[in-house]
Amino acid sequence: MWNFSISRSLGLMARTAPFIALRIAIYFGIVIAYVLVTSTGAGIGWGIGGLGDENFRANSIFIGGLAGFCMTAGALYLMREYILYAVKAGHIAVLVELLDGRPLPDNQGQIQYARGIVANRFAEASVLFAVDQLIKGVLTAITGLVQGIAAILPLPGLDQLMSLIRAFLRIAVGFIDEVMLAYIIRTRSPNPWQSAQSALVLYGQNAGTMLRNAAFLTVIVYGLSIAVFLVMLAPAAALLYWIPGSWTSGGFLLALIFAWAVKAALIEPFAITCMMQVFFRTIEGQSPNPEWEAKLSQISGKFRKLKENAGLAAAA
Repeated sequence: MWNFSISRSLGLMARTAPFIALRIAIYFGIVIAYVLVTSTGAGIGWGIGGLGDENFRANSIFIGGLAGFCMTAGALYLMREYILYAVKAGHIAVLVELLDGRPLPDNQGQIQYARGIVANRFAEASVLFAVDQLIKGVLTAITGLVQGIAAILPLPGLDQLMSLIRAFLRIAVGFIDEVMLAYIIRTRSPNPWQSAQSALVLYGQNAGTMLRNAAFLTVIVYGLSIAVFLVMLAPAAALLYWIPGSWTSGGFLLALIFAWAVKAALIEPFAITCMMQVFFRTIEGQSPNPEWEAKLSQISGKFRKLKENAGLAAAA
């Protein structure tokens, strides 16, 4: 069924407790920011609404709350490079060390040690972010290729099935880009573009195995996230009782944000740890297949961009 050990993944997460704590602090800090800024915006709207009738006040509260929500979302968008570089990549670096059986140094904090590893692979956050964006683009192309192969099979009712599979695979691929980053860190290559290229070719060679395992994990991750969302609906509505005026969609949004925070802080690292086990075990003893490299060069402009950047980095 699947090629990962749940107990081992949970054990590895426990051994990276400093990063789990950091993820909790950041993502739940984001939830608090959403609540505070949204409620402040709604409060300002309530005050402005006093200049008009009840309908004007209700609209002012909604607009103020929405403005606060959008401001927080914009700040989070600007933080995405930092979160990827300092939190996600750092956590992956420590997990790679533990999966390969290398002990972590006793005289250095885990987070500081991981930042050193990431800095050695990626000189700047912008480089890591650029590599990650290209990886995501190539993964989408590989998934499309797998879908295309399945679509030509002469099976009745396949069109409807492929629509469901296509939507499902788009979600599942979201766990794999960080596994590609894990491979880059693991190879310790001074040329991350070249390592990303090799990782993607190896992934393409083993896409069936990877996507099958990703599918199982997608069910687990989103099942748990939906459960958290449903549990949080009532507390979120109670919390929003203290925001001035009535904002009927607020409880739904807050519960959704809380579920996202739990997913990003706790559930996603578990899924990525599982996928790292699968990928490293599956590619053991393999080399990138030139036929797959040629195929990816043909179907993906972003893969060609990776190759171009790899050549520029090698020549520098």
